[in-house]
Amino acid sequence: MLASPATRRPTTIDELLPPQLAAALDSVDVVSRRVFPGKLQGERRSKARGRSVEFEDFRPYVPGDDLRHVDWNVFARLDRFFIKIFQEEQDLAVHVVLDASASMDAGNPNKLLFAQRLAMALGYAALVGNNRVAAWIFGGGGSGGASAGLRVMEAVRGRRAAQQLGRFLIDRTFVSATGPGRAAPGALGAGEFNAAIRAIARSRTGRGVVVLISDLLIPGGYEEGLALLSGGAGGGGAAGAAIGGGGWDVLLMQTLAPGELDPLAETDGEGGRIMLGDLRLTDVETGRTAEVTLTPELVERYKARLAEYQRRLEHFAAARGMTRMVVRSDADVARLVLDDLRRRGVLA
Repeated sequence: MLASPATRRPTTIDELLPPQLAAALDSVDVVSRRVFPGKLQGERRSKARGRSVEFEDFRPYVPGDDLRHVDWNVFARLDRFFIKIFQEEQDLAVHVVLDASASMDAGNPNKLLFAQRLAMALGYAALVGNNRVAAWIFGGGGSGGASAGLRVMEAVRGRRAAQQLGRFLIDRTFVSATGPGRAAPGALGAGEFNAAIRAIARSRTGRGVVVLISDLLIPGGYEEGLALLSGGAGGGGAAGAAIGGGGWDVLLMQTLAPGELDPLAETDGEGGRIMLGDLRLTDVETGRTAEVTLTPELVERYKARLAEYQRRLEHFAAARGMTRMVVRSDADVARLVLDDLRRRGVLA
């Protein structure tokens, strides 16, 4: 892929989520057929709290919960807040997971800027639907362990939390090795990817939806990490299976730039093909370089390899009950969310 041209990054919530799109998202909500089996889209029962007399379970309090449903007897014993859940209540948790590795900070349009806006739109839709929303960003900085670079926004609820989500995405997507900043994201190894996904899988409680926004171009392979995310062993045996979440819908939004899908689509603005002829290419993840002579025939071989990679990924995801979508970084976020995701049953 080509390195992205200099592009201004969002610094305000309105730049990340335009008011017009926010207004349109007020009328949609995140859905999950796995959490509510047998329900048609739009058949979800009211989220009104406490109207059913049939108690079902407890869950930890998250900011934005109605304090009227705190179990004060439990608080008196444990000095911790827990919310009572009734059978009527549909308590959906949504985890938005953003890959901020070096390969994402590339492409024209820039994949990471597109993914950042998409994450905000999906998180906002979930928040205005009164779901619990947690956000995760991995890749692009940190040191001192396989899980370095993982940033977390703990679960919140309610429309007012959209400001918190927006600031988290603005401030924590592009980080340096020493903390927030404007340095480019760093390379993502398979070990870091797997460690980040393992931490996310272990954190999940209850039931809900996980949305992973990534190009899934992981040196060393994506298989172990995605198996953990779907609840499989992922090479970790029974321990790996134990940390996965049954009853969780997993949506993979594989984000690719137009030039990755068709290198010949990259032009110099005057009709000339950039990705033809004698070139010196550098892998943004590994730093390795290669001198190649790109011909139309070689590009066709690349596209055939990419198609095979996509087929394997689709089969891997489908075998584990995961939904996969390929989204282009030049897609219109509003149309993608309001039209495409509605047709796929992700939003209603």
